[in-house]
Amino acid sequence: MILAGDIGGTKTNLALYDWANERVDPLRLESFHSADYTSLEDILLEFLVPGNPPVGIESHESSSAIPMPGMPPTSETKLTAACFGIAGPVIDNHCETTNLPWVVDGPTIARRFAIPRAQLLNDLEATAYGILSLRPDELEVLNVGNPPRKRQALALIAAGTGLGESILFWDGKSYRPMPSEGGHADFAPNNDQEIDLLRYLRSQYLHVSYERILSGPGLHAIYEFLRDTKKNEPTWLAERIKAGNPAAEIAQAGLQGQAEIATQALELFASIYGAEAGNLALKALSLDGVYVGGGIAPKLITKLQDGTFMKGFANKGRYKRLMSQIPVKVIMNQHTALLGAASVASALSLHTAL
Repeated sequence: MILAGDIGGTKTNLALYDWANERVDPLRLESFHSADYTSLEDILLEFLVPGNPPVGIESHESSSAIPMPGMPPTSETKLTAACFGIAGPVIDNHCETTNLPWVVDGPTIARRFAIPRAQLLNDLEATAYGILSLRPDELEVLNVGNPPRKRQALALIAAGTGLGESILFWDGKSYRPMPSEGGHADFAPNNDQEIDLLRYLRSQYLHVSYERILSGPGLHAIYEFLRDTKKNEPTWLAERIKAGNPAAEIAQAGLQGQAEIATQALELFASIYGAEAGNLALKALSLDGVYVGGGIAPKLITKLQDGTFMKGFANKGRYKRLMSQIPVKVIMNQHTALLGAASVASALSLHTAL
């Protein structure tokens, strides 16, 4: 039995798999609100030990479980390996998370929960492994493209609570994901409006990265920029944003055409998202394709499909024709990082068994 985890700034997904060589469904899967816990170990204790009282700041009612038939009691299940995709830089199997006040250490987890191998991966590295297991029906195509017959490289970009990026290079036999913190690279505006956006954000932050814009908080920041410069915020939307999830309220109002300012925010977000995806494709020369992951893309799929994203993606001057040849796909399976972590844990388990 292997344990896989996807640890994000908003939620943490944990799952148990009986995974040998090929993708299988999880035997048990639970989702936890990350901010309700002081450490990953607290969540693992609640997940792995039956009958253990919840250790979160709030009760276990804040976590949602998906029951899986045929799951043996976890107290009688021996874990052979674990792998966790985690939002933050992983160095020597150790991570200080970017959007949570956590320190996560693979060897410490292995010792505490008696797991032979516990591996940490950057969350986008885990997602990169996961896309290798995706089925065609779990993807939406934004650009069919025309990839070369000889395999080159793939790229992955994912906006959610933060912005992650990864590159997969072809080693002659398979794609090999490599981690990146490219989401924290400097934001580069493409037009006068984006220059004004940069100036606006520089009044609040010493460093304006792409993550400051291409994320849930980033969509809200774009909205606030438009609100403060165009002065066209309807009162009813301001009240909804104040009472609810700002990014979700802005997205809903924009997708449904309820407020011009929300529509404009989505337009700017999609354009910049496409531009940075194109930047990544150029840097990696990912002629085999670019995958768009994270929690935001599936929710904005109709906006991403209207051409705004691809216009930003291909707008690379003399390289516009090359960019149009690159396939671009949106990942619709929200457990892709979990799949990737499970595939790595499976490999670790087989290696341990040998």
